[in-house]
Formats: sequence, C-alpha cells, structure tokens
Amino acid sequence: MSDYLVSVLLGIVEGLTEFLPVSSTAHLRISEALLHISLTSGYWKMYSIVIQLGAILCLPIYFRERIAKFLSTFPRGERGDRTILTHPLSLVLIAFIVTAIPAFLLTKLISAHLESLFIMGWALLIGGIIMWIVDARNAASEAAGPNGPPGRIHTWHMEEMSLGQAIWIGACQILSAVFPGTSRSMSTIAAGQLAGMSRASALEFSFFLSIPTMVVSTGYEFLKFLSGKGEGDNAIGVSQIDSHGWVVLAIGFVVSFIVAYGAVAWFMAWVRHRGFQPFAIYRIIVGAAVLVWAWR
Repeated sequence: MSDYLVSVLLGIVEGLTEFLPVSSTAHLRISEALLHISLTSGYWKMYSIVIQLGAILCLPIYFRERIAKFLSTFPRGERGDRTILTHPLSLVLIAFIVTAIPAFLLTKLISAHLESLFIMGWALLIGGIIMWIVDARNAASEAAGPNGPPGRIHTWHMEEMSLGQAIWIGACQILSAVFPGTSRSMSTIAAGQLAGMSRASALEFSFFLSIPTMVVSTGYEFLKFLSGKGEGDNAIGVSQIDSHGWVVLAIGFVVSFIVAYGAVAWFMAWVRHRGFQPFAIYRIIVGAAVLVWAWR
C-alpha cells in the first residue's frame, strides 16, 4: 500500500478518535499493526506525534470565540463571581499541572506500556463499563435539565466549575497517561460527571484541558525526535527525513486536522442531546476484540 494512502488512513483514524472517548492511542496502534507498520520505527513513531499535533490545532480554532471571551473576562469571569484561582482558564491550568507532574515522573513506565495490546484491551473494556455506569447514573438529572428538581448534577456550565472539580479531573487524567487505551477524554469526562458536572460542561472542560496537555506532551516528543534524541536506536533527526517523508507527514497532519475539527463539532452537538452510552458499548466491543486478538 502506498505511504500516501497509509498517511491518509492513519490521519482519519487519529482525527476521528483523538477527542472521542474511545482512545486514539489504541486505535492508532491497532491500525498500524493491521497495516503492517513497524511500531519500532523512529519515523512512524514521529508520524504518530505529528498527526496528534494536527488534531490538537483544531481545538483553539474551533473554540476561538470561547477562548477570546475567557481572556477578556479574566480573572473575574463573565458573571463577576470568579477569582484568579477559579476562573475557567485558571482551572484548566491547575488541572494540567496536576496531571503533568506525575505523568512526567512516570515517563519510563508509560513508555514501557505504550504498545501493550493486553493493557489497551483491558483499558478499553473497563473504561467502557465505567463510562456506561457513570453516564447512566446521571441520566435522570440530564433529562430534567438545570431547571428540574435537584439531582446529581449541580454544574451545568464550565464557568460554574470549582477548584476541587478541576483538581479531581486532572488527577483522573493521569490514568490515561499511564494506561494506553484508557482515553484521555474518557477519563476526564467520566471524572467530571462523577464530580457533579453535566455532559456538556464535562466535555467542554475536557476539550480545553486537552490543549495544554497535548501541546506540551506531543510537542516535547516531537522536538526530541527532530533533534535526533528519540527513543534509543530509533532516534530520527531532520536530516534523516527525505522529501517523500515530509510529504507523508504533511498529508497526515492536514487530514488529521480536518477530520478532528469535524469530529469535535459533531461530538459537541451529539452530547447536548444524547449520552455517552454508544461510545461505552463500542469500547467494550473493541476492548474484548483486542484481548482476543492479543491472546491468539
């Protein structure tokens, strides 16, 4: 199969799965295995990072109006009831720091598990069950809405979040860094729902939190590869990439950006009217299939 076609296919996979709660890492590893791409290749490891950067770029563009509003109302907030610690942008930064420090300290453990199909399969399966239970737990409150009787949900908008909720979500996001297949979005969305947030507010905070989280983690790895300081013998520098390699990277980056932008827009609209259970069921099915495949 042509490298260009492979790049398009992997870009689509990354764009579709990066922000849906189904684990882009697991889907990329499965896709690469099915396409017979060497998972030890320095170039294809760097390619995975490049298409992640393409997906990340869609978020500040999609949320540009929300970001501009948050910046213009910092630190008091739109309603004037926020502080420098409880403004939405501050809460995003705090949640990021809560995740970043332990994740950095566990870098070697994360690298060792990154390509384990067994861990990915179990993470997909267990994460799907948790997501199903958590979403069903809040279903009645979601149906009643903010004007309904008191229920499990007390935070309907990201602007209403508390410092404790941000810290809790940041701590839960660590699971996605340690166990590939958990899904960063699944862990943060489920954590938000458990903390009393609505589906829409938990999803939006998850998107905002992913911007610094993914920019720092993928940007750091990308710079290491470009400088030739990648993983051991698989390190690759700029001088080792020919024109064909740059074109393949560019195709994946652009495709991932376009598909991710569409996926984010669709997901935001979907969640406002429906729940996460279809994604939970999908995770359970794929997780079981990956475990069977790994055992065989």
